[in-house]
Amino acid sequence: MLQYIIAEKYGCVIVDPRPFAIGSIKKVYGKYSHLSKVLPAMGYGSEQMRELEETINTIDCDVVIIGTPVDLRRFMKIKKPTVRVRYEIEEFGQLPLEDVVN
Repeated sequence: MLQYIIAEKYGCVIVDPRPFAIGSIKKVYGKYSHLSKVLPAMGYGSEQMRELEETINTIDCDVVIIGTPVDLRRFMKIKKPTVRVRYEIEEFGQLPLEDVVN
């Protein structure tokens, strides 16, 4: 989600991936209706990875921002330019991270 916030901050147009979702990816959107402009990777089994790859490759976009704990490019062929972002979060101050995010 942090990747989404940063992309928006720098003027990127975020594509809604929901119309392109298939299989288990589509089911995730049904279960988690608050997701809209992020593409969830809810597991790394072979079937879901295939569905994720197909979904990504069907989306009309200029670049794919990968923000998963693993580098998805190691497991699938993404036919678009990609950038992988990573981050670290450190809590400080009075507010717990959960309150800040909410």
